[in-house]
Amino acid sequence: MHILISNDDGYFAPGLAILAETLAPLATITVVAPERDRSGASNSLTLDRPLTVRRAGNGFFYVNGTPTDCVHLAVTGLLEDLPDIVISGVNLGANMGDDTIYSGTVAAATEGFLLGIPSLAVSLVANGGDHFETAARIAADMAQRFARNPFGQPVLLNINVPDAPYEKLRGLEVTRLGRRHKAEPVVRSTTPRGETVYWVGAAGGVQDAGEGTDFNAVARTAVSVTPLQVDLTQFSQLQTLRNWLA
Repeated sequence: MHILISNDDGYFAPGLAILAETLAPLATITVVAPERDRSGASNSLTLDRPLTVRRAGNGFFYVNGTPTDCVHLAVTGLLEDLPDIVISGVNLGANMGDDTIYSGTVAAATEGFLLGIPSLAVSLVANGGDHFETAARIAADMAQRFARNPFGQPVLLNINVPDAPYEKLRGLEVTRLGRRHKAEPVVRSTTPRGETVYWVGAAGGVQDAGEGTDFNAVARTAVSVTPLQVDLTQFSQLQTLRNWLA
């Protein structure tokens, strides 16, 4: 089995190193990650300049681009053999609900999915990151499941792991995305030169954390596993739109 690993926290991130170390005994691994933190990059591709790929002392490849760039370059030109699975992570912080729209972690996995490869986005729901090894072990468990029992079609799974010891987890739950309230207002400040600048405000609080959501599962110390899709078509409005345009 060949696993392509990427992330959005950068090739130096501890979650990436722990994930690679955990997966190494199970498969051939290739790590292609951004050269710096690209959290919030979403599914952006770099089209206005060429990209460079360099190799760090630990063997990881790093790219001066986005998480999507990393997976795209790896699958379409850098690797001689296609990976069997793409795993993005382990991200420091949750990627639940509306977060998935902005997440570079989810975007890297999405690119693998778009290129026809089963892909996982793995995030540790924490600020401090005390248990990266728990999330890495969950990723390894999932990779072994794919090896034993292939899914049969490309799949994109968003996995959020509570920041707890592996033995304290309350199983895996198949979930849907919850919802957040709208984001907090931007934070305005002034530079030493008197220029007004703005920081994007914090994510909003949880609005929908009902039964069956990713927020609900993680709150009960269960691992949330959400299947995602890329088709943004709002099917319920197709006929309404046809009538409106008639």
